[in-house]
Amino acid sequence: MTEELLKIRKDLSKKLKKERLEHTTGVMYTAASLAMCYHADIQKALTAGLLHDCAKYGSVKDQIRLCQKKEIPLTESETAMPALIHAKLGAYLAQHEYGIKDREILDAITYHTTGRPDMTMLEKIIYIADYIEPNRKIIPGLEEIRGIVYQDIDRAVCLAAGRTVRYLRDGGKSVDPMSVSTYNFYKKDATE
Repeated sequence: MTEELLKIRKDLSKKLKKERLEHTTGVMYTAASLAMCYHADIQKALTAGLLHDCAKYGSVKDQIRLCQKKEIPLTESETAMPALIHAKLGAYLAQHEYGIKDREILDAITYHTTGRPDMTMLEKIIYIADYIEPNRKIIPGLEEIRGIVYQDIDRAVCLAAGRTVRYLRDGGKSVDPMSVSTYNFYKKDATE
């Protein structure tokens, strides 16, 4: 890990709860492993993985207030599902508090919760690393996704997006349209 990432990790260790920091570390190392597998930039994967949840240190109300203060526009979906706000806010904080200027890293942070159609390799890596990292509690289908991600990341993204959409719908919760678009884009080559 670079000196810059060590400084960021130290700062995050003061802000994030212990469980969130463990999750973040798991995502960071899972992302690096996937980057090695798919010949992506390992430093970018480590950076995006470390910072993907950097905005999850405050309450949802605090996150909304900070978005308003920093003039970060929120969509109807984000307002209806406040758990999505940390992604966009995290990209803002990564840029403005941690000095990350690389658009690819910032986009990977922005789309790590919902994905998006036709993601870059780094975006797919952070999206799926967040889903499969070792500290995640076992949910239906997780082992299958962990089993195929190193052979077919697009299929893993498809399965993760599909299961997320199904879980939310079955629970009577709102589903972000971007999550549905992600699933529909990646299911074209997969069958469930």
